Amino acid sequence: MKTIWWDQDEKAIGMIDQTRLPAELVMIKVKTIEYLCEAILSLRVRGAPALGAAGAYGVALAAEISSSSSPDGLRQDIQKAGEIIRTSRPTAVNLSWGVDRVLKVAEAQAEDLDSVDAIKDAVLDEADQIAQEDIEVNKALGDIGATLLEDGDAVLTHCNAGRLACVGWGTALGVIRSAVAQGKDIQVYACETRPLNQGSRLTAWELMEDGISVTLICDNMSGMVMRQGLVDKVIVGADRITKDAVFNKIGTYTHSVLAHEHGIPFYVAAPISTFDLERRETEVEVEERDPDEVRRVGGKLLAPAGVKVYNPAFDATPLDKVSAIITEKGIFRSPEMFWL
Repeated sequence: MKTIWWDQDEKAIGMIDQTRLPAELVMIKVKTIEYLCEAILSLRVRGAPALGAAGAYGVALAAEISSSSSPDGLRQDIQKAGEIIRTSRPTAVNLSWGVDRVLKVAEAQAEDLDSVDAIKDAVLDEADQIAQEDIEVNKALGDIGATLLEDGDAVLTHCNAGRLACVGWGTALGVIRSAVAQGKDIQVYACETRPLNQGSRLTAWELMEDGISVTLICDNMSGMVMRQGLVDKVIVGADRITKDAVFNKIGTYTHSVLAHEHGIPFYVAAPISTFDLERRETEVEVEERDPDEVRRVGGKLLAPAGVKVYNPAFDATPLDKVSAIITEKGIFRSPEMFWL
């Protein structure tokens, strides 16, 4: 089952509405750029690789719904749509990467794309290619990363870096899936991942669907389970990797410090498309989200309505806290990863 796809019959982007999990599995059809941006911002679709596909399919959707009858007019329409899409979540670099890759197809082959239909076909083909590549890249990444896991390992993970965060297979969970497919007995400790509980809602659901042993813990229990010797490895995904840091769901840095203190390998699993080696940590805008995500759960008020809230979606883990970065091109360890 794919997380996001193009529905040719409806001329729409199909996706799993991840806000409805684990209670129900619901598919939605996205037919406007406004709805796509809402789906991205509300986390109906989320996870760096999945956002790359969302950005790519967003450009294809913009081309499909454009009323322009000229190639130049169509290119202007999809450029405008691309700017809107890429700003919907600023920290995850794959979103802009997916948008830009499809836009480059429309521009680079301008001399060959001399009709509106030709441009529409080209951008959709490129978006489909990005989606298919994501599955292949994640499976390659998973097979490479599985070499780091031993039979009987217990792995702690944070947030959701599984197939729901990608088009399919997953990054951090893809490593675990590949290890299990190789016959290794792997147990997972999934942190709940407050404030939106992607670990409890999504990671636990995915792993149970696959029959992989998973134990759900509160975020603030990770230090205790490490100290008790219950965790052998930590594997997380990434939303952006700069020259000096890994940006991932808020709470990741804390787990890296605890893993370092307890001598536990801390691995990051991410495709090359997540790397942003032109920037350093201080140059990246970190998305800050609605304070009510912290004040409320399921609509129920858990804190005074007017209390101040600091709610960044991501934190940055310095590379000196990362044991290795797992990619489809290989495993990079310090100091090699500083020279990617």
